[in-house]
Amino acid sequence: MIKNLIFDMGNVLINYTPVHFMDREGITDEKDREILLRELFHSEEWILADAGKIKAKEIYERCIKRIPKHLHEAAEKFTLHWFEPLEPIPGMEEFVRKNKEMGKGIYLLSNAPDTAHLYVNKVPAIECFDGIVISSDIRMEKPYREIFDYVCSTFGLKADECLFIDDVKKNVDGAEAAGMHGYQFAGDTEKLWMFVNSL
Repeated sequence: MIKNLIFDMGNVLINYTPVHFMDREGITDEKDREILLRELFHSEEWILADAGKIKAKEIYERCIKRIPKHLHEAAEKFTLHWFEPLEPIPGMEEFVRKNKEMGKGIYLLSNAPDTAHLYVNKVPAIECFDGIVISSDIRMEKPYREIFDYVCSTFGLKADECLFIDDVKKNVDGAEAAGMHGYQFAGDTEKLWMFVNSL
């Protein structure tokens, strides 16, 4: 029986889509977009920040050394202010609230740098969450088993009573390897409801 839902944040509760952010900022040149994806969003620095080994500010400071000057302002925006505005995933606030009302434990587990604390409290229905774990705070990250074990031990949860919801397959696989149920979310809350109701 599933007693607890554990949510990823980006692309599950809120939109985190680099291509969309570039569209939003009017960056249409394909070369510029490729540079920002390669040197910023998919950079080693971003991974290090999620792991708590560097601060988000250091992502920007390091990456601007590798990108053209005309992209520096965008790089700062995408590193330190991409969540302005925060864009909720449609239907997920209602999903969280209804499951909370049904008595399920509600938790958040996100790979994110230190800047997560600037916006996590603005996530819709955040007051429903019984616990929040940000990877950079504890220097553990998905998809490794230790972070799933950490969530269970910290909040007194049994892995086989938890459903982990993430948009990234390797993270879902990591949760399942740790004994949890897993669901790869692709934006369709109706399918998610069907899956949860089938358990």
